[in-house]
Amino acid sequence: MKKLLTLLLIASLSLNTFAQKKLLSTSTYAKPSRDNFMLQFGYETWANAPDSIKISGIGRAINAYITYDFPIQKSNFSFAAGAGVGVSNIYLKDQTIVLTDTLSMIQFVDETVNYKKYKLTTTYLEAPLEFRYFSDKVDRNKGIKAAFGIKVGTLLSTHTKSKRTLNNKPLIEKEATKRFIESYRYSVTGRLGYGNFSVYGSYALSNLFKANQGPENIRPIQIGLCITGL
Repeated sequence: MKKLLTLLLIASLSLNTFAQKKLLSTSTYAKPSRDNFMLQFGYETWANAPDSIKISGIGRAINAYITYDFPIQKSNFSFAAGAGVGVSNIYLKDQTIVLTDTLSMIQFVDETVNYKKYKLTTTYLEAPLEFRYFSDKVDRNKGIKAAFGIKVGTLLSTHTKSKRTLNNKPLIEKEATKRFIESYRYSVTGRLGYGNFSVYGSYALSNLFKANQGPENIRPIQIGLCITGL
């Protein structure tokens, strides 16, 4: 009897261990960590900008997206789609932008006023689409990650912001209009990293300014750090 009980106990423990392993394996594939959140901090500049535009300092970009990841069966690949906001800042030196005049084209004007800072800010509502690879399909918060895709954005706002001193007092001025900027932006994107951190880059396929209303063929470029999770 003792031997039978011992054998039954061993068999029960073995079946329980097997069931737990099977359940863990099933839940791992059914509900993997999917990188549903992306936060990007980047450097931005303009490709093909003419010499007459005096870009200065470090252009800054910050993008935040919520995505939904669709695993491709039980492979190391998935497809993701989402939505979020992208904000870009380009700084100019000894130059201002005329946004609110009655001219048909945007103007970059050399300025004699000593501005501490002068920047152009654009904000887009964006939809990223990515094809993703995970080297660790059991825990996607670990291992090598890679992704490439596109993002489509619609312009929410554009404004310039300047900081200077007037009569020994700080003065901040803003001008806002979407008149000269293209309403939509299309960019190719890529990411490569390990765990929750990666390097990302994007290149705009569309012009920044509307046809015949600004310099031609200016394409924003970003490169920076991407944090993913959830």
